[in-house]
Amino acid sequence: MTPTHPRLRVSPDRRSLVREDGTPFVYLADTAWELFHRLDRDEAVAYLDLRARQRFTVIQAVALAELDGLSEPNRYGRLPLIDRDPARPALSPRSRGGGADDYDYWDHVDFVIAEANRRGLYVGLLPTWGRWVGGRPTDEPVFTVENAVVYGEFLGRRYRDRGIVWILGGDRPADGLEEVWRAMARGIARGVTGEEAYEAVIATFHPRGGGTSSTHFHGDPWLHFNMQQTGHGPAEAVRGWDRIAADYALAPPKPVVDGEPLYEDHPIGFRAASEHGFSTEHHVRQRAYWHLFAGACGFAYGNHAVWQMYAPGRRPVNGPLLYWYEAIHRPGAAQMQHVRALIESRPMTARVPDPGLVVDPLDGPHRIQACRGADYAFVYTGTGRAFTVNLGTIRGDRLRAWWYNPRNGAATEIGEFANRGQRSFTPQYQGLGSDWVLVLDDVASDYPPPGSGAR
Repeated sequence: MTPTHPRLRVSPDRRSLVREDGTPFVYLADTAWELFHRLDRDEAVAYLDLRARQRFTVIQAVALAELDGLSEPNRYGRLPLIDRDPARPALSPRSRGGGADDYDYWDHVDFVIAEANRRGLYVGLLPTWGRWVGGRPTDEPVFTVENAVVYGEFLGRRYRDRGIVWILGGDRPADGLEEVWRAMARGIARGVTGEEAYEAVIATFHPRGGGTSSTHFHGDPWLHFNMQQTGHGPAEAVRGWDRIAADYALAPPKPVVDGEPLYEDHPIGFRAASEHGFSTEHHVRQRAYWHLFAGACGFAYGNHAVWQMYAPGRRPVNGPLLYWYEAIHRPGAAQMQHVRALIESRPMTARVPDPGLVVDPLDGPHRIQACRGADYAFVYTGTGRAFTVNLGTIRGDRLRAWWYNPRNGAATEIGEFANRGQRSFTPQYQGLGSDWVLVLDDVASDYPPPGSGAR
């Protein structure tokens, strides 16, 4: 079978992800943990169609789902394992002529992955949620080192020619369980290549809330990039830009992705009614721009109803506000394409975080975060606060400045000036929901308006 997608690999400078031909890749994911478990074929296709139109590049989903995925059948009445044994995937014997009775759980996973790839989407595939490996007292572990290898080989063989980003873990601490996860990674590599050829796959680890894959696995050869779960708390408590920067500073360098920030429509800090309220599209945009400008090469959007595919008759988890088929149309999802467009409109592989561009970067929801290339800079103000930039850092005698609107992707040119000294900038609006990106370009580079003309 011909691979459906170019394989992804780490860039030569080990700061980003690229396709196998070397072209840059923006990891822009939607979080659909229960996709395989709770949606039927038609629902999955409708969901994937929308996310492809919104220019996501990755769909994060879990093979052995968190919400009773080993005992609650999928929409076709099928379970993934025989007797909850990861070494015994529940596969149809194919003895009845290919009818509906032959459509097993893994056939459905096959279908959804193929349909995602057909639409240009990679699947960020979690082999299992952490609940089934352990890490919390209430977990129900079914994995051992021995069966983790077998299960990993099964998945690696089955999906070796699909567009997959392998994501081990699943919202659990890895303390004392490192060898189980390493065994699973080993099995996946063997299934894909026939040996432990980790360079032939691309893999990371989804950690517990507030955690990072680097804590346990930064030096492991199977971990190609780090993943943070900056989590669902308020900005002043999370300070996700510092967490991203900490992974960015590690040696040897590895790319870092925020694989689970604050979801849209989520109770902030899990205390919506008593304290913080629910998150909005503005909170989601803040995390995306803050964290990408702090050094992340990727970001995962999420909606609180969509990750759990909440629908009538299902037990809600932490108070979703809508059903999943309503929540997929929330504005934050559609606005994620604008951060991708901005990043792609300037040379991506040259972009580095540079907090020193801003005289006073502030903190909490007002945070101002900056990054730059050789001849351009991006400065994001989380609530439209005015700020002062130290000029002379990027190339060029004269700079052209733009305001870029994260809500709609519109760019407005605001003038040219000499590239020296300091200069202050004040957005047109301020307050919650009035975030902006200042774009500075070397005039000689003659870039198109930000968000257009991908470079």
